[in-house]
Amino acid sequence: MPNEQLVNYFLNYLKKGYKEDSLKKASEKQGWPKEEVEEALKRAKSKISKTKIKPGKPEEERERSEIKEKKQSLEKPEKLKSEKKGEPSSEKPEDEKPEDEKPEKELKESPEEVKKKKDIKNKTKQLKGIETRELGGDILDNYEVEIDKAKVNIEIKKQGSTIFYDLNVPKIGIATASLLNEMRNELVSATTISMKEIADPSAFNSIKRRFMKEASSLIKKNLPKISQETEDFLIGKLIQDMLGLGEIEFLVNDSALEEIVIPSSKEPIRVYHKKYGWVITNLIIPREDQIINYSNIIARRVGRQITVLSPLLDAHLVSGDRVNSILYPICTKGNTITIRKFARDPYTIVDLINNKTVSMDVSVILWLAIEYEMNILISGGTASGKTVVLNACMPFIPPNHRIISVEDTRELMLPDFLYWTPLVTRIPNPEGKGEVSMLHLLVNSLRMRPDRIILGEMRRQEEATVLFEAMHTGHSVYATLHADSAAETINRLTHPPLNVPPNLLKAVDLNIVMFRDRRKGIRRILQIAEFEAEQESAKPNILYRWIPEEDTIIKHAETSKFFENIERNTGLSEKELDEKLEEKKKILSWLIKHKIRDLNDFGKVMNLYYTNKELLKDCMEKDDTKMILGGE
Repeated sequence: MPNEQLVNYFLNYLKKGYKEDSLKKASEKQGWPKEEVEEALKRAKSKISKTKIKPGKPEEERERSEIKEKKQSLEKPEKLKSEKKGEPSSEKPEDEKPEDEKPEKELKESPEEVKKKKDIKNKTKQLKGIETRELGGDILDNYEVEIDKAKVNIEIKKQGSTIFYDLNVPKIGIATASLLNEMRNELVSATTISMKEIADPSAFNSIKRRFMKEASSLIKKNLPKISQETEDFLIGKLIQDMLGLGEIEFLVNDSALEEIVIPSSKEPIRVYHKKYGWVITNLIIPREDQIINYSNIIARRVGRQITVLSPLLDAHLVSGDRVNSILYPICTKGNTITIRKFARDPYTIVDLINNKTVSMDVSVILWLAIEYEMNILISGGTASGKTVVLNACMPFIPPNHRIISVEDTRELMLPDFLYWTPLVTRIPNPEGKGEVSMLHLLVNSLRMRPDRIILGEMRRQEEATVLFEAMHTGHSVYATLHADSAAETINRLTHPPLNVPPNLLKAVDLNIVMFRDRRKGIRRILQIAEFEAEQESAKPNILYRWIPEEDTIIKHAETSKFFENIERNTGLSEKELDEKLEEKKKILSWLIKHKIRDLNDFGKVMNLYYTNKELLKDCMEKDDTKMILGGE
């Protein structure tokens, strides 16, 4: 690292109040030359004394200071008047501010001039730590998102060739914002949180419910004449600002989004939309310290911390969402947060048929394979839809079978009727203790008398060994793997780091290969293959493949063992198997016709198929969905 860059690095953290010893320890871990570090620290301290900058407070002290200021704000109502529209005051007392941050210009200018300049700048309205830009363009889509009773409107817009995600949050007047700020302080005083709840991430929802109940009482008391809709929004606004991530909570609760990325304070937030792919939002977080604040909020929810000494955070929230946060200068653009959302409304096989990810013929083959306990390996590239297809196939499992799933991050969501035990790994704590690896869980799952084992992703030789051992001991296994074709899947399995002997691959009954076309934004089953394994080698037999020009999946070759294995294990004849495939086609066609695509509704039909097939057939003949799904 160049010397001047190192000086600026230390200067930045000395201003924030980090101690010299802590910075030296961090430098040692990075392997920076000791003499260069000493010299850079000396120069950084010299710069601080020359500019008469008071060191700031460490993050924890600063948070305590902010809470204290919120309590004092009740006694200083004049501070509320200077709040930005819709934004609670986050001003530090002047004696706590570094001199280079003091608003000298604002002292010389009238409040009207300052406000005018802020209104002109990018036509931006200020929210809690977030700025929203006004976007034009043609509206492609528009829908509502609700969280904690607060509703907002989402518009998907197109300007030229660029697609934008426009979050429209209702404006809050200055007087209402001031009142909300007072109520926020009252809520902090009125709501008691025990140390046990603070230490327990799973208690977050119960804390939120208590805050919402108290917030409702305060709003009814202070604003008795407002409509129910306005009251609900203000309750949600209070809760999101106090316990959440402000307006980002609306993005987290949008079921159409798969990923949320805060790249830095220099760029707008981006999201991955299920229908439109990567799009730019109208939200910008203007300050790097606010991104750090959000990272700290997330870390505290899971009992973790992120600091200059530990600048990486990989956290699994109680909701199932996965959050990755990286601090500057590890990310050279600035502090960044990536939120990978857990699917609240996962795709079913009905959705996959409708959007042409799979064909009807392929769907019934997969159903037959899962019903009769065949082993399936799903491979494909990153974000190609491996887990989506795996999850969509799992409702085909009979209800009396015990399922154990092992994942790094909880992504699977199975219908309620299944007998399912989900297990997830745990990373070690900062002291390196408490790790629970995928191998530990996989070995342990074999002692739980499973009928079906699901492995989120196969990465290491030990995991592959245990998994293939499970296949050979009579367990039905489903797993995913990164590979772009059936031939590449064999290559990856039989070479380092997995090193599975080729003759063991015959235990895999079907290999599904997924493909993602990034240009068109589509995911397709590229190949369905079986492995023809010998002692020293293995090769794929491609049964079905995708034709890109026609966007269809066609039969490519006859199976050499798939139907033969089912016939041998079940005693069914070839004619009986054909009848079962036709029966399954009729059921899936009926589900598509009646738009039964919700996970649990789909699960109810599958449950009836295995427990009372005659009743299901009767309901289909009468076109009676109420008998199966219930309702009016």
